[in-house]
Amino acid sequence: MQLSRTMQRVNKTDFFTHCCIRSPGQRRRVCLVLGWALAWLWVLAWPMLVQAQSPASEVSQWRLERADDGVYLSATLQFALPELAEDALYKGIPMFFVAEAQVLRERWYWSDRQVAAATRHWRLSYQPLTRRWRLSTSSVPFSNTGLGVVLGQNFDDLRDAVSAMQRISRWKIADVGELDADVVHMVNFRFRLDMSQLPRPLQIGAVGSAGWSLVLGRNQRLAPEAAR
Repeated sequence: MQLSRTMQRVNKTDFFTHCCIRSPGQRRRVCLVLGWALAWLWVLAWPMLVQAQSPASEVSQWRLERADDGVYLSATLQFALPELAEDALYKGIPMFFVAEAQVLRERWYWSDRQVAAATRHWRLSYQPLTRRWRLSTSSVPFSNTGLGVVLGQNFDDLRDAVSAMQRISRWKIADVGELDADVVHMVNFRFRLDMSQLPRPLQIGAVGSAGWSLVLGRNQRLAPEAAR
């Protein structure tokens, strides 16, 4: 009797599978729908990620400049290093930070389309022998530094190193050819501690911990070129 019931459940499962997804074409359509659903979730989640920025953190002196060769972003990031991150720095563990900018073309009939994106990466480390701080900047993640140029600065004080990272001046986030002159664009900006670059044991312990939390961001519409 139990075997018979089991066979009935298997048959029902096979029947459902064959009825709902009969061909590879249907499977592709299902995957396409799921992909669009995930994209919509990301678009909806972005404002919440920005609003959930760390306490006492702020993006000030914000400026978007639409120049002849593209769009430039300038800002001052006001934040304090998370307590656990600062403690790890003094123990010789480097911390990684990333700034991300998205330029979206607004579309009333569908979700906004990304037309440009830019990232900037920082590596902050303490050198116990010299008691100095090293701040390195790159346009690509530091695991792939061979693909780009890395700029480095040395500082005597941690506050000076953090202050240098907090100032973003005329960062080019889009080329002029990527934008439509007569269309409104949305610029999404986010700065965060890059948890993926932490050593594996710290990654596990940092999940959900306020002592590692550092996220701040800002959004702004970019007016058409004709409206400037």
